[in-house]
Amino acid sequence: MKLIIAAIKPFKLEEVREALTSIGVRGMMVTEIKGFGSQSGHTEIYRGAEYAVNFVPKVKLEIVVSAAMVDQVVETIATTAKTDKIGDGKIFVLDVESALRVRTGETNDDAI
Repeated sequence: MKLIIAAIKPFKLEEVREALTSIGVRGMMVTEIKGFGSQSGHTEIYRGAEYAVNFVPKVKLEIVVSAAMVDQVVETIATTAKTDKIGDGKIFVLDVESALRVRTGETNDDAI
């Protein structure tokens, strides 16, 4: 099993969710986050005053899938979230040692 963590632009969330559902992803966790990378924030003007926005709003997706689905899920997120502009996000893949569905007691691949 693998944990896929993706940070994407918030307006792409629903489109990414629909694409992942269509390839068989059955669940994900979503968190609103702020961060910066290459984009390093930006400046905005509010009521005539310019100010720096050091952290950019993003949405973090956390998805646990079987190892066989990893490439397909990463490719789906990457192509769906892409806008060809700076700040499109990042995708990380980590190993998951075990999983347990609390309600049924199912473990590992059966739990996801």
